[in-house]
Amino acid sequence: MLTSWQDNATTLQIDPRARRLTAAERTQFAELGYVKNLPVFSDTALPLLQAKFRELAALLPRGVGINETGAWHKANRWYYDLCCTPAILDYVEDLIGPDFCLWGGRFFAKFPRDGSIVPWHQDAQYWPLSPSRSITVWLAIYDTDEDNGAMQIVRGSHRAGALRHHKVAGAEHVLEQAVDADQIDTANVVTIDLRAGEISLHDEGLLHGSGPNESDRVRCGATMRFCPTEVKGDLAVWPTFEVMLARGVDRYRHNPVAPVPATNGFPVGRFQHSSDFA
Repeated sequence: MLTSWQDNATTLQIDPRARRLTAAERTQFAELGYVKNLPVFSDTALPLLQAKFRELAALLPRGVGINETGAWHKANRWYYDLCCTPAILDYVEDLIGPDFCLWGGRFFAKFPRDGSIVPWHQDAQYWPLSPSRSITVWLAIYDTDEDNGAMQIVRGSHRAGALRHHKVAGAEHVLEQAVDADQIDTANVVTIDLRAGEISLHDEGLLHGSGPNESDRVRCGATMRFCPTEVKGDLAVWPTFEVMLARGVDRYRHNPVAPVPATNGFPVGRFQHSSDFA
């Protein structure tokens, strides 16, 4: 088992409890749409992760908030390397097979009492991808719980198909669409509380959202989006969609391929093309 992961800047120590998914966890993901509290990084890695988050946030131009940016995996070699941590890829492989791509990477940050919320939504509402087999890794940079605005999910909601969404307005909303309130089964809401260094995994059809950070602590997750190589993006709708082979072989080759970033740059928008960082 790997005990550390060497990226282009630091060595992040792997939690000795990192492992492969159990049969029960794979079944839970299929039936409920999520798994949480999977160990990846040890306590000794956390100061490095947190310092790197602060460093990357400080790169952004004045007036650009980190929640307004995406495609960090295309812009920044450190972030790309983080996504390719073998312990993370092992968990992903256990759910979607040996041949898969990385196609998304962004932060979701809530600073103390900043009032921001992520409305209830399905990721697939935003992604013109087929078939619908993408999953999200949510890496806790800091401890996340109900007090500081942890993500909440509706277990099993990924099996309900596409739900009705409507536009939402207001600077407090990190995303611009939300499901209608009558579609949220409150009896099946689960809080994705994570210790820093742990990850959760969720299906692209899973209904989820998060409330405001009412604490004096930072809440931040680094998200990574993966899909099997069979998934194809609709470039007519999403012309900047690109993939990066994370593990295995791409036998389909029907998506544009982004190069591995050579520098530690930064995005200034959500859906940038890799050529923006060349």
